[in-house]
Amino acid sequence: MHRAAPLIIRVILIAVLAITLTACGTSTPPLSLAPGKSLVEKAIALQVKQTQQQLTQQLQSSLSNIDITGVKLKQLEPLFLGNLPTYRIRGTYSLSIKLPTQQVTQSHNAFDVYLQRQKEGKTWRLAIPQENSEGVPRNWRTYLIAW
Repeated sequence: MHRAAPLIIRVILIAVLAITLTACGTSTPPLSLAPGKSLVEKAIALQVKQTQQQLTQQLQSSLSNIDITGVKLKQLEPLFLGNLPTYRIRGTYSLSIKLPTQQVTQSHNAFDVYLQRQKEGKTWRLAIPQENSEGVPRNWRTYLIAW
């Protein structure tokens, strides 16, 4: 019995340490919930359309048809925003813009989007950071991604 006491104490200390370290770790959303490529394409298209709307308002011109293709995912980073699973996704895409007199295509455009899964798990939102003067996100604007 005397020899077993140090072993029991060690096992208890290891268990307490393991539980403490697990509680201190940061949790991230599971990769199995990450959005698919088609949703990423829709998010990029939404972001491009928002930029295009701002430009057409300033230039007082009409909106052009855009087409997002060739999306290549290069990095996926799970995180939580507002207690909701969010995925920062980086990569490249090709963009085709149909203008009244021509079509313009750009390849290898970089993208960096945040996609947030909503509580019910049926909808996603594009989250865009609103940065302060130091470039640190102070709050987020989100936009529903139409399926």
